[in-house]
Amino acid sequence: MRKSDKKLEKSIVSALTDACEEDLKTYEGFQWLTHIVNFHSFPDSLSIICVFDTQENLIKITGNNTVNEFKAAIENRLLSGNIKVRDIKRRIVFDTEEACENEHDGNWNKRLDGLQNARHA
Repeated sequence: MRKSDKKLEKSIVSALTDACEEDLKTYEGFQWLTHIVNFHSFPDSLSIICVFDTQENLIKITGNNTVNEFKAAIENRLLSGNIKVRDIKRRIVFDTEEACENEHDGNWNKRLDGLQNARHA
């Protein structure tokens, strides 16, 4: 990883940490978020995965306009960290602890590897 990549990674993590802390207080069932990025093709490779506890709580947010507020909060945090990603809202995806447990026996590394491979296929 190049020095510039490390600096960018630090900025992304900082912005997403702030967004996560804010979202934990705001959205019922929201648990955590992470990101996947290949710096050789940044910003097009950036994906942000937002994880809820159950499918039921995920449906509550994605079933109405609240999902746009959720995505806008993440976008604003990235912008405040001077991280500009075209069409960022399309790069924010949702998942649940429940689905990971059912489909990958709770193995998030395996689940996220599958997501990354699917996005680059």
